[in-house]
Amino acid sequence: MKNNLIFDNFYNKINDCDFTELKKIQKEYFGKNGIFIQILKSLHNYNDDYKKDIGSKINKAKNDILVKINKEQYNKNCTNVEKNKNNFDCSEGLFFPFVNGNFHPISKTIYDISSIFKSFGFLVSDGPELETDWYNFESLNIPKNHSVRDLHDTFYIDGYVDLLLRTHTSPGQIHIMEKHKPPIKAIIPGKVYRNESSDSSHSSMFHQIEGIEVDENITFLDLKNVLFEFVHAFFSRNLKLRFRPSYFQFTEPSTEVDIQCNFCNGNGCKICKNSGWIEILGCGMVHPNVLKSVNYDKEKYTGYAFGIGVERITMLKYDVSDVRLFYENDLRFLKQF
Repeated sequence: MKNNLIFDNFYNKINDCDFTELKKIQKEYFGKNGIFIQILKSLHNYNDDYKKDIGSKINKAKNDILVKINKEQYNKNCTNVEKNKNNFDCSEGLFFPFVNGNFHPISKTIYDISSIFKSFGFLVSDGPELETDWYNFESLNIPKNHSVRDLHDTFYIDGYVDLLLRTHTSPGQIHIMEKHKPPIKAIIPGKVYRNESSDSSHSSMFHQIEGIEVDENITFLDLKNVLFEFVHAFFSRNLKLRFRPSYFQFTEPSTEVDIQCNFCNGNGCKICKNSGWIEILGCGMVHPNVLKSVNYDKEKYTGYAFGIGVERITMLKYDVSDVRLFYENDLRFLKQF
């Protein structure tokens, strides 16, 4: 109750103030020994819900007074320009009102996933979006005219038979392995491109995160362990995982990974089509032919790889029903994250 009165007094004070008065109020509340700073220092005595509520209100108050200060500074400078048209100093900055921005949900997911895997000891790397046919297909055990290429409807570059926009982040595996000898442990986030019609669940440009670990005596159990730890950390829940046999040309054996539907806890709903499960990624053991393409001793080394669809896992975490919302730049949507 006491803190609510403090917030009420703060907002009453900053109404109808000029620039000089606002700066004084800012120091009173946010200075070294300011009122709000003292409240923040005392929050360790309270529970997490209270801390979150008060912290959020103080951050909003800080943002609100900054907006007012910058607006008053802007009005003041504009008035000075009007008064001194013939003596205007163009080097003097004009301050515009602003508000704090926030991460795009896709960027936030990439950052969160990268942070989780970095805590597991993975390197975060990247790779070119413009690839050759060898990196995108042949080095990954996908020879020319193989039927699996039909699943990667591809944007080729006019005038260059061998150049294309990468259709997956898996070529990042090859770039990493060419530069480093085992042991290797890395993830490669980035954009990928496929000639697909856009609908509520597909886009011609989307994001993936490729993961790979290669060393001696790496087994499928290592893959399962790291994916269990990742899912539990990302969703902050002990969701069940299901591994289903699948086929990828560059891994053998290969599986699709489903998680227990986090909307219905596995009971069945329209999101999971009443199955209780939602597919989130594909994975498997690195195919010996892929190791051979980078001159690794396939008798000595083994490894696993996985690919995460960023948009899909973001939609699951934040309950977003249409992938196109991520690309419309609608602030009403983006401000929710």
